[in-house]
Amino acid sequence: MAATPQNAAAATPRRKVSRHRGEGQWAVGHLTPLNGNEQFKKDDDGLNVRTRIETIYSKRGFDSIDPNDLRGRMRWWGLYTQRKPGIDGGKTAILEPEELDDKFFMLRVRVDGGRLTTEQLRVIGEVSQEFARGTADITDRQNIQYHWIRIEDVPEIWNRLEGVGLSTTEACGDTPRVILGSPVAGIAADEIIDGTPAVEEIHRRIVGNPAFSNLPRKFKSAVSGSPLLDVAHEINDIAFVGVRHPEHGPGFDLWVGGGLSTNPKIGVRLGAWVPLADVPDVHEGVISIFRDYGYRRLRNRARLKFLVADWGPEKFRQVLEDEYLGRKLTDGPAPEQPTQRWRDHVGVHRQNDGRFYVGFAPRVGRVDGALLAKIADLAEAHGSGRVRTTVEQKMIVLDVEETRVESLVAGLEALDLRVGPSPFRRGTMACTGIEFCKLAIVETKARGSQLIDELERRLPDFDEPITINLNGCPNACARIQTADIGLKGQLMLDERGEQVEGFQVHLGGALGLEPSFGRKVRGLKVSSAELPDYIERVLTRFQAERADGERFAAWAARASEEALS
Repeated sequence: MAATPQNAAAATPRRKVSRHRGEGQWAVGHLTPLNGNEQFKKDDDGLNVRTRIETIYSKRGFDSIDPNDLRGRMRWWGLYTQRKPGIDGGKTAILEPEELDDKFFMLRVRVDGGRLTTEQLRVIGEVSQEFARGTADITDRQNIQYHWIRIEDVPEIWNRLEGVGLSTTEACGDTPRVILGSPVAGIAADEIIDGTPAVEEIHRRIVGNPAFSNLPRKFKSAVSGSPLLDVAHEINDIAFVGVRHPEHGPGFDLWVGGGLSTNPKIGVRLGAWVPLADVPDVHEGVISIFRDYGYRRLRNRARLKFLVADWGPEKFRQVLEDEYLGRKLTDGPAPEQPTQRWRDHVGVHRQNDGRFYVGFAPRVGRVDGALLAKIADLAEAHGSGRVRTTVEQKMIVLDVEETRVESLVAGLEALDLRVGPSPFRRGTMACTGIEFCKLAIVETKARGSQLIDELERRLPDFDEPITINLNGCPNACARIQTADIGLKGQLMLDERGEQVEGFQVHLGGALGLEPSFGRKVRGLKVSSAELPDYIERVLTRFQAERADGERFAAWAARASEEALS
């Protein structure tokens, strides 16, 4: 179906060649690189940088790295330079990349479908302790992220990870990123369909394949057969959502064109029902459309969501069927509304085989290598050796016998890993923030952890589901627009006229079958120091003014600006 790696660009044009430079779409003849990113990708496939890392850079050190590899192609293997310590948020936008770069890296480990064994988790922990100063954050895309990685250590880290079936291949860059999957696929008692075979086949076909290693920008995928809609399908480039067709039975509803960042868009349904066996073909068709028709001229328009918005779902489906699949897709139903508010699988739940899975909440995804080793020990002692990560920065231990549940819960709680967390522990998410990220303006991880403690102390009886997402910059890695309370980092002046870290506030965002982006109150900014006071005030007003059974997002949409200030 797809073009071969050698002739992908030449094989893709399908329409009349245009003479103007347009949007840089290969499929309409715009094959000349129109910016530096497109040029370095044309000069050399990002996948090829691994050889240079192994044979040159790891032996000669950081200063030997070519700039186009350092800030470009090395991302194809999960490596980003991290922020040099001591640079405040006011300098983020004004310093040159080489001034922001530290001589250490963030390294992202792919965890497709969120699936890990305790052996893999233990190796992740060992690498963390030996090479990453203990760091090992759980991301909101089911990955694990290290910091403080030296280029000299990367080949040995790859050797350790790949020895247990893990990879950093295309964890970053203009590539097919990690494939999100339901963390309880194949075991949840209420599951519509198990998407695991599709995740595995998509990974086999796409990841590390040079036919798909030069995309206009990143491409995010999700597959879940859970009725809880547990992979944030609404904000992925492509998502397959479990549904039951009245004639054909369980399968997937196809969504395309979701994404956040500075120009957020909710994905759209194509109205197509896809059987499990066809999911990899359809995925390959959609990613090929993105490769061939995606906008490559401007980086800020080089995501699939812009093409989908311009074409509309009808044209997109037609091109997919006519030019890539060579057949029509079956019309199908939309997903049903989830019956539960939380989609993170935290708590104790019965599996389809009578055993139990136990989900727990670290603080804002922050864990370390030593803690991961202890989690692996608990999971081996109480389960079958299978653990999962979630898109809410949580973890799950699978296959626990009923007689072992109480002991496992006690062991996790002793490690400050809450199985029955407060709404604030459960619902607070934070991106990497200024501690390591070169794009960030403010601190997030420590701020989020402190905020949890304050809100638990101030509002001990608050028991409504609430999401509080902190982001260090406008790029929305922590999904601020779709949180009940979304906090976008920025610098502001306090009452004394001094510049301090603060946040622009978004209120009432939501995912689900009625997704919405948070409301911004004119001029509303809150300093980091004032966050606990502000959120306590808003949640207290919500409790006083809400209608019976009303969710925070619905209340925030109708509340006065005074009530939200």
